[in-house]
Amino acid sequence: MIYTVTLNPALDKTVEIPGMALDTVNRITEMRTDPGGKGINVSKVIAKLGGESCAAGILGGGSGKMLEKLLEGEPFATRFRFVEGQTRTNLKIIDRERHTNTDINEPGLTVTDADLDTLLRELLAELRPGDIVVLAGSLPKGAPQDTYRTWTSACKKAGARVFLDADGALLAEGLKAAPYLIKPNDDELSRLAGKKLETLEELTAEGRRLLERGIERVVISLGGRGALYLRKGSTIYAEGLKVPVGSTVGAGDSVVAALAYAEAQGLSEEEAVRLSTAAGAANVMCSGTQAAEREAVEALLPKVRFSRLRP
Repeated sequence: MIYTVTLNPALDKTVEIPGMALDTVNRITEMRTDPGGKGINVSKVIAKLGGESCAAGILGGGSGKMLEKLLEGEPFATRFRFVEGQTRTNLKIIDRERHTNTDINEPGLTVTDADLDTLLRELLAELRPGDIVVLAGSLPKGAPQDTYRTWTSACKKAGARVFLDADGALLAEGLKAAPYLIKPNDDELSRLAGKKLETLEELTAEGRRLLERGIERVVISLGGRGALYLRKGSTIYAEGLKVPVGSTVGAGDSVVAALAYAEAQGLSEEEAVRLSTAAGAANVMCSGTQAAEREAVEALLPKVRFSRLRP
């Protein structure tokens, strides 16, 4: 079973504003609202790929109830706890004239140690050896910076494989518990290394240093340039696919979802590379945080090009 954890979910309101400008009135031409948050996005994509998952997390207030209501139509299980406060609403602004995507994210509600401990205990009670747990996204106010380290360690002890998709201090702390897989982008990896990493060689070298810390898989997103897939004794570079851009929101989550699905299905390394590359590109073609249909992903699979680099 795949469990996705979103401790700071959001209602994602995606709007289209042609020629958006500051210090003036802007008019919305299209608008949609989706249940969002990185773990929730992962569950949506897994469902489209034909897999099963359970999305867990923390919600609050009327916006939390609305998010929960929107999730009722999704083909996956949910395990959300309600706490005091309001689930955040994030605004995604698409300007097709200027080819920009702008995110304006609220900070979200505040949690207590008791809130987090209760949700973790409930998750651990369901975990079985071999399950996959995806920990993704920002943390709500009140959550310690070492939350992902604590959760990774606990889930590993239960026999689960932990996929961690976080940034900054949250990623740095989580790495101390050696998750099974991490998926930083090139900027996130640069911040982690404390220096700008630009070439494939520089990025690969830093990824290999992370493998030496006990992490099994390191996937480095390079935006339009593609991605690097590292494991012990193997480095694969997959080229980016050129597709029409609907929204870049959730593209990275789609890659994580495909990797989790591939792991759960026992797909080969090369199959996982093809699927995750195609899934990321297919979801870029969608509006908002919609998940691409399986057919759209499969149509891109033959176009994926990758090569093995020297380990």
